[in-house]
Amino acid sequence: MSSTSVTNQPAALASLQAVPKVRIYGVPISKMSMKQTVDYLSKVIEVKQPHQVITANPIMVMAAQDDPSYLKMMQQAELIVPDGTGVVWAAARVGQPVAERVPGYDLIHELMKVGEKKDWKVYLLGASNEVIQAAADKIRSTYPKVKLVGVRDGYFGDAEDAQVIQAIKEAAPDLLLVGRAAANQEPWIGKYKQQLGVPVMMGVGGSFDVLSGKLKRAPVIFQKLRLEWFYRLLQEPWRYKRMLLLPKFAVKVMRDKENVTK
Repeated sequence: MSSTSVTNQPAALASLQAVPKVRIYGVPISKMSMKQTVDYLSKVIEVKQPHQVITANPIMVMAAQDDPSYLKMMQQAELIVPDGTGVVWAAARVGQPVAERVPGYDLIHELMKVGEKKDWKVYLLGASNEVIQAAADKIRSTYPKVKLVGVRDGYFGDAEDAQVIQAIKEAAPDLLLVGRAAANQEPWIGKYKQQLGVPVMMGVGGSFDVLSGKLKRAPVIFQKLRLEWFYRLLQEPWRYKRMLLLPKFAVKVMRDKENVTK
């Protein structure tokens, strides 16, 4: 039987309706823990309910303030997890703390662990051909029971969207991981999620770079000090302009106080 069996559909559907959230500048952030998030997405796959999952950080929240269409896309996403430490901090500051930070990279691995037990089918889309193939090899070696049903790079234009969508539909994955440029990763999923019809569609940012070995994950000490962003900046100094939004976000939250959750 397929991993997306609907035997327990009524119970699973009921559980999908209870995601606690905090709104940060109009962006609905899940308060669930990592375990709760993984359990929730496992049920999503069971009932074949298309979900766009966004791993949110302060840079994305700030982008949504400047671009109404980006904000609307985020508000229409089925699940937004608190990836960035700044988002976790902001939620706590306004008195609506999330259970914990849910980093996208760790979420991928937790989902792969479940996927091994449930024979999930996974499709990888994004990055360069070299990086995505190396990331695929890493997943195959670490999670051999996960079925990789598609792997393709993210270098395609609008004219090729229909072809890419058709290939994904034919592969019928349970989980679609998309790693493209920040400006079009989430909007692309949001635009085509109904056509794609994949139960879990998640933007993974630079996770493919880390999986492939191109970049290193921040050491535990950097993670504990909430300085993963700084470690990444050391590896990719060209990102400094985007990183400047982090202190702006913190100042904005401190200044706005009760208006943050409106």
